[in-house]
Amino acid sequence: MNAHTETRLIAGPAGALELALDRPAGAPRGVAVLAHPHPLHGGTMHNKVVQTLARACVQEGWLAVRFNFRGVGASAGVHDHGAGEVDDLLAVVAACAPEGPLTLAGFSFGGYVAAYGAQRLAAQRPLQALMLVGPAASRFALPALEAELAARTLIVHGELDDVVPLAAVLDWARPQGLPVTVVPGGEHFFHGRLPLLRRLAAQHLRAMA
Repeated sequence: MNAHTETRLIAGPAGALELALDRPAGAPRGVAVLAHPHPLHGGTMHNKVVQTLARACVQEGWLAVRFNFRGVGASAGVHDHGAGEVDDLLAVVAACAPEGPLTLAGFSFGGYVAAYGAQRLAAQRPLQALMLVGPAASRFALPALEAELAARTLIVHGELDDVVPLAAVLDWARPQGLPVTVVPGGEHFFHGRLPLLRRLAAQHLRAMA
């Protein structure tokens, strides 16, 4: 993300996982783990939306940890249609944030993975925040969020998203009473609206502090 980004490899469930860490100026208030879009459609930890979320986290004092799912970049293994990718996320959490405040965030397919990761972690530890951007509700079955987690969740979606229709996200959110922040005129990759996305993410982290 910048000249100060630290890269490393950790052991993952399918072999090595490639990470990129961006640190805040002072002592981190916690760790934010961010999941990227679909690996079979060019998704990597260098995706602009994921980097925007990482910048918001660093701005608000969080250590931002992006990572490549199995089979992407220097990460070993092959794509596992979501199940293995949730395991990858949890391996990153275990290695980088075994305790202390934790935030999860994900974009598109990464939103699906982050939601399931949050559900898996719910019994073990509370999350400070969950941020789902353009979650792939039309392509994967997103889980229902427990009330306590739902109260700490930010969902942002583009009005004109032609990859994941807004209606699909609303259909998932409606039965749970989950608010969805709609970016007028925004499409899936938030072209021209990344500064707004960064502000929304930073505001959410501040509100959940």
